[in-house]
Amino acid sequence: MDIEHLTAAQAAEHANRARQALSAGAAHITPTTIRSWVHRGHLTATGLAADNRSRTYRLADVARAELKTRARALRHVGT
Repeated sequence: MDIEHLTAAQAAEHANRARQALSAGAAHITPTTIRSWVHRGHLTATGLAADNRSRTYRLADVARAELKTRARALRHVGT
């Protein structure tokens, strides 16, 4: 796995670790969440994965998007 460029599933896995720790497991990030962040302008795809179908995202950008959306997400899970 290229740690610099991640697919939506890999990005969700990385962002989910931080979100799970802060919400005691209540908040969860899925590949659909990553695509939603793209749609909402929180995250931008940087290229294509080896399969030439899946978009990739920079790890730093995923972390930034997770931080940007964290407060709202945690309010919704009551943390």
